[in-house]
Amino acid sequence: MTINRENVDVEYKRCYVPEIRKDVVAFANTDGGTVYVGIADDGTVIGVDNPDDTMLRIAGSLKDSIAPDIMPFVQIRAIDKAGHTVIIITVSAGAARPYYLRDKGLKPSGVYVRRGTASQPLSEDGIRDMIVQSYGKSYESCRSLQQDLTFDAFRKKMAQCNLDCGEAQLRTLHMLGEDGLYTNLALLLSDQCEHTLKLAIFQGNDDVVFRNRKEFKGSLLAQLQACSEFFEQNIPVMSTIDGFVRQDRRDYPMAALREALLNALIHRDYSFNGSTLVNMYADRIEFISLGGLIPGLSMDAILMGVSQSRNPRLANIFFRMRLVESFGTGIKRIKALYKNEMRQPLFETAKGAFKTTLYNVNATGAAPISNAPTTVDKEKALVLQLALQQGALTRRDVENHLQVGSTKAYKILMDMCSEGLLRMEKAGNKTNYLLCLRE
Repeated sequence: MTINRENVDVEYKRCYVPEIRKDVVAFANTDGGTVYVGIADDGTVIGVDNPDDTMLRIAGSLKDSIAPDIMPFVQIRAIDKAGHTVIIITVSAGAARPYYLRDKGLKPSGVYVRRGTASQPLSEDGIRDMIVQSYGKSYESCRSLQQDLTFDAFRKKMAQCNLDCGEAQLRTLHMLGEDGLYTNLALLLSDQCEHTLKLAIFQGNDDVVFRNRKEFKGSLLAQLQACSEFFEQNIPVMSTIDGFVRQDRRDYPMAALREALLNALIHRDYSFNGSTLVNMYADRIEFISLGGLIPGLSMDAILMGVSQSRNPRLANIFFRMRLVESFGTGIKRIKALYKNEMRQPLFETAKGAFKTTLYNVNATGAAPISNAPTTVDKEKALVLQLALQQGALTRRDVENHLQVGSTKAYKILMDMCSEGLLRMEKAGNKTNYLLCLRE
């Protein structure tokens, strides 16, 4: 006896085979359907020999191989049809789509949908769209496409803050969803974070001559730590002597750099695939994050202190880790740190991007020039500033810049090389001195 042929919501299998799980996934991800075990492709009823054992094998396979748990949307039963026993697997449209094969993951090879009489892989764009449909448009709350995650940097920071990071805490922090799967928030804090922070160093005050670059990867916490350490090691200090008092002044308020970096990491739109950018020039540092302002907020409102985070759960975790003092105070604190400077921070927005510019307070015209006598510390600071502007120095550059003789200029350069501030580079008969950037 034969029955109706396969359709968009009907699939026939002569016998139980592991591939049944693909059809179950496809039905759950589409509009539901029924798999008949014991019926040939042409509709001929064949039946199964051991229905009880077959149903147990099907139930075990579906329970163990499909995520999230699909069993609430599946019914398995045996019926008599044309004198044979047939197994019917009835699948309803799932509420936690996309469903996928555990051993394949949230990728086209593991996610199927029903198209006509076939179960076909869903594209990555289709998977993302299905996640948004199921969980809303908030990036950090959506289920992560990658589930094989580790959290070394996250757990280390949590331990430093005496915070628990067990499964219950991950759920409280919304890194684990109600379906037991990692969210995009977890992905951002994992060692497998797909987004990076790129730092570019340019010679002078424009981007014509490119000197060096770094790319920080891994958890956002690791990126924050690595970039902060780079600033700490490579932002020059200008020292002056006023009477008998030595005064040290960094080119940038370090707290302002940290606030700008935190803002760029916490408030960017991670649905964009690009990197967070930090561009260093002789006279300024720019922080560029993707996403721009949240709809409904204006730049005037931001400068007034209004705050609405695009990633409130990420901001909450950074707050718990005491990386930020309180919500929405970053820009206000940056402005306060630059209160007495001649060049004020600049905050700009464009469609899809936000830029914070911090100016070098020791650059020419950025701060009052001290009338204190010239000292060795101040001379070295001036040489460092010149090296940052030009990229490479000669002894004659130092002579002209400091208005000193060749012997003193050479001694200053040798001392700075021995201290690891500069490095010597031979170019034929010419000797250049370049700024050392520490790792």
